[in-house]
Amino acid sequence: MISDANGIPLAARLTGANRHDVTQLIPLVDAIPAISGRRGHPRHKPDAVQGDRAYDSEPHRKLLRGRGIKPILAKRRTEHGSGLGVHRWVIERTLSWLHQYRRLRIRYERRPDIHEAFLSLGCALVCWKCLDWL
Repeated sequence: MISDANGIPLAARLTGANRHDVTQLIPLVDAIPAISGRRGHPRHKPDAVQGDRAYDSEPHRKLLRGRGIKPILAKRRTEHGSGLGVHRWVIERTLSWLHQYRRLRIRYERRPDIHEAFLSLGCALVCWKCLDWL
């Protein structure tokens, strides 16, 4: 899952439990829909992407830079306190919002298309609830 700075989900992908998160970094960035706001063309990409040590990969950094996105990824084998932990709770909070729904907390469905439908519905409900805050 990828979200904005407020925790509103922008894109979500369903993978197997044994897949590493870093394999989905570029497909998630590509899955971000166009976001309208100010005058002109809608935005198709974020300014920066933050990630923890699991996303530390030079090929992924180069791919993000090639798309005009600043990678803010923690380096492995460095001391903690890089500042990323301050902002990481946003995505964790978004995941906890999705886990309020029983069908997403524990996967009961065998078919991935049904689970992905519940995931999309859960993301839509999170976005709906966030409209009250704005």
